[in-house]
This record gives sequence, C-alpha cells and structure tokens, in this order.
Amino acid sequence: MFEPSDLIHSYTRAQAIEDGVLVDVSDVAKEAGFKLPVTITRAAWSRYVEVPRGLELRGQSVDGRLWDVLFMLHVAIKRQQGNGSEIHYQLHVALPDAGDWLSNEAHPATGSGLTRSTHRQITLKALCGPGDALEPVVSIMLPNED
Repeated sequence: MFEPSDLIHSYTRAQAIEDGVLVDVSDVAKEAGFKLPVTITRAAWSRYVEVPRGLELRGQSVDGRLWDVLFMLHVAIKRQQGNGSEIHYQLHVALPDAGDWLSNEAHPATGSGLTRSTHRQITLKALCGPGDALEPVVSIMLPNED
C-alpha cells in the first residue's frame, strides 16, 4: 500500500507542542491521576484555562482552571463504561457573559447556584491515541477540533 518513503510531510505532536498549537500539561495531569502524557489545544487553553481579565480578582487562576479541566476529565474517564478512545465531558467555568458563546457552551444548570452572567457549562473532548512513537497519549480539545 504505502511506504514510509511515500510520506511527503508529517506534523508531529512534539512539533505542535514546540509551535504552541498544543500545550503540554503532563506534569499537572500526573497530580490529577493521569498516567499518560496529556496536552490541551491552544484554543481550549485560551478559552478555558487562561483567566479572563478581571476574574483573577475573584480568585480565578490558571492553575485552578487547569486543575478543573483535568480533574473533571479524570472523573469522566472513571465513570465511562467501555474502552472508547474518545470522551466528551462537562464542567463549569467562570466566564463573563460578553455575548461570545460557543456551540459547546450552555447556561449553568438551574439550581447550581451559578448564573449565565458569570459561568458557563462547557463540553470538552478528550482523545486517547498514539503519540509520535506510537505511545498512548491524551489530547484535550474543543468538541469541533481533531
């Protein structure tokens, strides 16, 4: 079929990390219980891990927001039945309502004590697949990313 010499170009995970397309969060992921290397896409990082202006005054931090993203993925994986390589999971994040809602963002559940003016219930996707050396790795992203 195809030979390695037929390959014109390959963009590796290591290159994506070096270029900033992926953010390596493996060290914090280990603390959250992950045994595999973990990255998050720049789009998901910028939207949900970086602290929006003004929220740092309300106790928000990059470390705390990253922990929430990783911990809730860990919980979702533990709850999942089967051996699928893709999982969608939800968590609440503090984001002011600036009219910039994405399709993976919803109003907080009624009774949660959170309001749409301060929080959003978001859905993220995580994939477990082969890394550059075919080792298993985890990648967290927006649901429309691949």
